[in-house]
Amino acid sequence: MSTTAPVTLDLSKSGPTPFSRLVKVEWRKMVDTRGGLWLMGITAGLLLLVMALVVLIVGLNDGRVDGNDLSQVFTIPVSLLLPVFAILTVTSEWSQRTALASFTLEPHRGRVILAKLVAVSALAVATIVVAFVVGAVTNVLCALVTDNPLAWNLDLSTLVWIVISQLAFFAMGFALACLMLNTPGAISVFYVVALLMPLMVWSTLYAIFDWAKDVLPWIDINTAITPLTTDGYDIIGEPVDVGLVNYVQGVWTLVLWVGIPVTLGMWRILRAEVK
Repeated sequence: MSTTAPVTLDLSKSGPTPFSRLVKVEWRKMVDTRGGLWLMGITAGLLLLVMALVVLIVGLNDGRVDGNDLSQVFTIPVSLLLPVFAILTVTSEWSQRTALASFTLEPHRGRVILAKLVAVSALAVATIVVAFVVGAVTNVLCALVTDNPLAWNLDLSTLVWIVISQLAFFAMGFALACLMLNTPGAISVFYVVALLMPLMVWSTLYAIFDWAKDVLPWIDINTAITPLTTDGYDIIGEPVDVGLVNYVQGVWTLVLWVGIPVTLGMWRILRAEVK
């Protein structure tokens, strides 16, 4: 009777998983899925639709557009759907029960969450690049249909604040996802806070009541950063004097909607039982 010697697996010389590999994996999880492809396809369709509308309106009215105008216009479509990626990259691990595999392959949960955040930030920057490219093409087309000279007057400060605001909304979705770990709940709260309330409630209160102009910039991230991203105009289009208090309000709303939720969410993820 023969016996088989036990097989041992020596992992003592195996190094930790490179962080760059974790980021690549999380990037692939975002974009290499049916839902991710649909989101990117719909966003591309929105960009093309906005391009066609801008060219049509400018051509019919013989108007002029410049780099600042187009940068504001084309960041809107990429801000509507793509922040959902920031939510899904966190919540899908828990709703699809893949967290066990992820945290088994990489036991340090903090590294996994940080890799997700880096991948989400890279996607946010990529969307801005795409929006600017489409805006540049639209600018050329508008000049062709109206015979007006091209105007490439995008200010560096405007560009920087557009990048910051886009990153802020992606980070906000990411933070809410970490806090709730539930896809429908995080998406619902994100769109209510980031889209519906500013458009339907805060702007109305801001236009009617004087107290709203003092209170809302401290509780709504969109109201706080709008004067910074639009070169001194508030959410209803009125000019304001940008000062130190506006920067403080912007930082505070980021702490309120990004810093606090992601801190509580990280505490929850690190302590949650993985099933």
